Amino acid sequence: MRKLAIVLAILVIAAPVMANQIDKLNENEIPMHDPPIPGPIWEGGRDVLYDNGPFETAPGLSVLESVTLLANTLGYGHQFQLDLRISDQFEIPVGETWNISSMTFFAYQTGSTTASTFTGVYVEIWDGSPDLPGSSPIWGDLFTNRMSSTVWSGVYRVTETTMNPPATNRPIMANDCDVVVTLGAGTYWLVWQSDGTLGSGPWAPPITIPGVLNTGDGLQYNGGWLPVADSGSFGTAGFPFIIEGSMPTPVEEVTWGSIKSLYR
Repeated sequence: MRKLAIVLAILVIAAPVMANQIDKLNENEIPMHDPPIPGPIWEGGRDVLYDNGPFETAPGLSVLESVTLLANTLGYGHQFQLDLRISDQFEIPVGETWNISSMTFFAYQTGSTTASTFTGVYVEIWDGSPDLPGSSPIWGDLFTNRMSSTVWSGVYRVTETTMNPPATNRPIMANDCDVVVTLGAGTYWLVWQSDGTLGSGPWAPPITIPGVLNTGDGLQYNGGWLPVADSGSFGTAGFPFIIEGSMPTPVEEVTWGSIKSLYR
């Protein structure tokens, strides 16, 4: 009987630890309703080269389709302190060169107001998928803080059952990062982590499109890389991010453009 009591005591102690480990990987909690607190709002990208996908599904809301699609995962852990990472890809078309100046990543910490609690974003660019042998980083690292500004995106992460009135304790932040690099045509993968001052998260909202089960092929690292999948719907997901910069005018266009135009 004494042995049974000891075993039960161990389980009681261990259960919160196990649950905490799961919570740090994916966030499945139900939002609470808090009064909204006004603050500055992100103005959006201005010199957009690439937009990986939407997360706003209704004005001011990013809705997890917890009823329609039986989805359960509000956000994906990519905590710098725990060495959790997420990854997604972008493609530069043949014949193009991008002078990248910045990237914007989106994340939230549960329980925050619209005043951002983020303190850092760490970014790498890979020449292939990070889960494949032979792929490697070609720019950046996971120890240099690249975040230049952080501000509320104007969007709350909610579920279908907590969108009217909207839950306000998951305001999604737009974290702008200084990423200065020139890349030619090809497919590249971003790997990134975020850091903040609250105990919950940071969590990355997935690309969210109403009625669409699979929105991408993102990856998550927790000691090894695995495809991102919702724990309820099992739908795969990508992550929203924006790349800004410019495309240089080809030399041929500069030198011969005016002459060619005379013969068109």
